[in-house]
Amino acid sequence: MKMSKYWLFLMVALISVGIGFLTPAFAQEKVVREALKASDIRSLDPHYGTTTIDLACITPMFNALVRFKPADINPEKIEPDLAERWERSKDGLVWTFYLRKGVKFHKGYGELTSEDVKFSLEKAANKATSGFAGDYTALGKVEAIDKYTVQLTFKTTIPSVLGILADYHGGYIVSKKAAEERGDKFKFDPIGTGPFMLKEYVPKEKVVLVKNPDFFRGKPLLDRVEFWFMPDASSREMAFRKGEIDLVEGEREQSWVKKMREIPGTAIEIFGPGETLVLHFNMSKKPLDDIRVRRAICHAINIKELMAFLGPDVTEPLVSVIPKSYLGGTDKVPTYEFNPEKAKKLLAEAGYAKGLELSMVITEMSDYRRPMEQVQEQLRRVGINLKMDVITHTAFHEQIRKDVNPLVLYVAARFPVADTFLTHFFHSKSIVGTPTAITNFSHYNKVDDLIEKARSELDLTKQKDLWAEAQKKILEDAAALPLCTTKFVFSRKVFVDLGYEMRSTLVLSPPIAWTTDIKKK
Repeated sequence: MKMSKYWLFLMVALISVGIGFLTPAFAQEKVVREALKASDIRSLDPHYGTTTIDLACITPMFNALVRFKPADINPEKIEPDLAERWERSKDGLVWTFYLRKGVKFHKGYGELTSEDVKFSLEKAANKATSGFAGDYTALGKVEAIDKYTVQLTFKTTIPSVLGILADYHGGYIVSKKAAEERGDKFKFDPIGTGPFMLKEYVPKEKVVLVKNPDFFRGKPLLDRVEFWFMPDASSREMAFRKGEIDLVEGEREQSWVKKMREIPGTAIEIFGPGETLVLHFNMSKKPLDDIRVRRAICHAINIKELMAFLGPDVTEPLVSVIPKSYLGGTDKVPTYEFNPEKAKKLLAEAGYAKGLELSMVITEMSDYRRPMEQVQEQLRRVGINLKMDVITHTAFHEQIRKDVNPLVLYVAARFPVADTFLTHFFHSKSIVGTPTAITNFSHYNKVDDLIEKARSELDLTKQKDLWAEAQKKILEDAAALPLCTTKFVFSRKVFVDLGYEMRSTLVLSPPIAWTTDIKKK
C-alpha cells in the first residue's frame, strides 16, 4: 500500500517536532565539576588513598559496613550501610555483621558477599596492601560465616570498633574478584558499590565518575562527576568565575572567603570538623634532639598572629594535639606563650646564640604552605633561618614518610576519638621509617603505656584521664606544637544541591552523594 505524499510529509513533521522536544532532555546531562587543590591523586584504592584529594574522589565509589550519617561525624550516630544490622559479644571482642542482600558491585562484578568483606578488611589490616593497617592491629580474624554473615574477632577491646568499619579510610569494601584480577592496576581502576563508578582517570588532570544505575539506595540524580586537579588558587577561582567549575576547594583564609562571597550566584560552605595544624619536631635529628631548641621554637611562634592571618571564619584555637571537642580531648595541658626573648635565651643556652639554619620540604598545597610561611617568618625574627623547598603534595607525603624533615607541619582530621590521634602520631610503633610506620614524625616514644592502657580501659572516666595524661606529657616534652584548627572552605554555584545540609564530614570536602542534584540554572 502506497503512502500519500501528504501523510508522509505529516509523519516527518511530527517526528521532527518530537525530536525537538526530546533532544534537550536527552542531551543535557547533569554534571558537577569540582576543582581540588592538588596536582594529582595518590591512589583510588580506598586502602591506599590517604590524601584529602584521594578521599574526595574515592568516597562516591565505595561503601562500608556502617556509615556516618550524611554531614555528621558524631560516632554515636553511626548507622547501617552494607550491613543491615550487627551484634557483639558481652566482652566486646566478637562482632557479627549481617549484610544487605542484592548489593551489586560496579561493571558486572557481581553481588557483594561476606567473602568480599573478609577480603577487604584483611587487605585494610595488611601493611603491604593498605595505608591504614595500624588501625587494625587489634583485629584477630575475619570469618565468612555464610554468604551474608561475617564475623570479626578482636584480640583486645578498642575504643570504637564501628569507627574502623565506617565509610572512612580502611573501612571501605572492595570487590575481591576485581582486586585479584587487576593487581596493581586496581590502585587507579577500582571497583566498589557506591553511587558512582570510575569512567576515566587522567594523571595530573582529572578523575571522571559516572552514575551507578544499580546503587542499592537509589538511582543517583547526577549523571557524571568530574574532579579536576588545580593546585593554583588563581586558576581555580578563574574557572569558577567563568562557569567552568561548579564546586571549588577554597583557601582557608578570610580574604578568600570575603572575595568569593561577592560573586553572584555563589554559596560559601565553611564546615567542620576542620583539620588540626600541628608542628611536629623530629627529635631524631640535631638540633631538634635538644628540648631547649624545641621549646625555643614553641616560644618563637605567635599563634594569635597566625590565626589572625588565616581569619576568624576559618580558624579555631587548638590547645592540645587533639581537639577538645573530640572524645578524650582536653585543654589541661602545658602551653608555650609567645615570648621571642625567651626563645633567644633558650637557643643561646643550647649553643645557638648566633642562631641556626634548618631545611625542609613543604607541599605546594596552600593549607600547609601558607601557614608554614608565617611560621618561617616568625622563626626568622629569633635567628632561626628556615629554608623551605616547595614540592607537589604527593611528593611531600612521600618525603616526610622518608624522615627528611626536621620539622613537619601536618594538617590532619581523624576519627573523633583521642586514641586515633595518639596512636597515629605519638605511639612508637607509628614512627616513620619503621615497619609499622604511620605518622609519628617526632620519633616520640614516651606515652606508649598510657595509650595502650587507655585502649583497654572500660571505665570512660579513667580512659579519658589516661588520654589527658598522655597529651600533657607530649606537650611537656615539646614533641609537637598545636597551632590551630582550620575549617574546610568551599564555594559552590547555588544551582548545585548537595542533597544534605553541610555541617561536618571526615571526607574533608562536600561528599558527592546519590542525592546530589543540579537545580535550574
